[in-house]
Amino acid sequence: MSSNLYEHIPAQLPEELTQILAASPSVRIERILSRGQVSVPDFWYEQEETEFVVVLQGEGHIEYESGEVVTMGPGSYEVILPFTKHRVSFTDPEETTVWLAVFYS
Repeated sequence: MSSNLYEHIPAQLPEELTQILAASPSVRIERILSRGQVSVPDFWYEQEETEFVVVLQGEGHIEYESGEVVTMGPGSYEVILPFTKHRVSFTDPEETTVWLAVFYS
């Protein structure tokens, strides 16, 4: 199966859109589209898997419970270890941010 990560991006994005591109028992690959969406206040992701996340287009900020904020633009990637509390504190409201996230154990 062949496709393109930059295709089928909706013109309007009232909420974040997550699509599973491939998955197995130990790996899940997702394309996430954001345009101004952020994590709900006081919500923290804290998953069991390691997450490798890269921004392909746009801008997003990942905030850690420690207060550290990582600004990510095209080509930036972050490896988030299991059980590390983090959230998305910013995505560009004018341009769709295209994230590629790989979750693995």
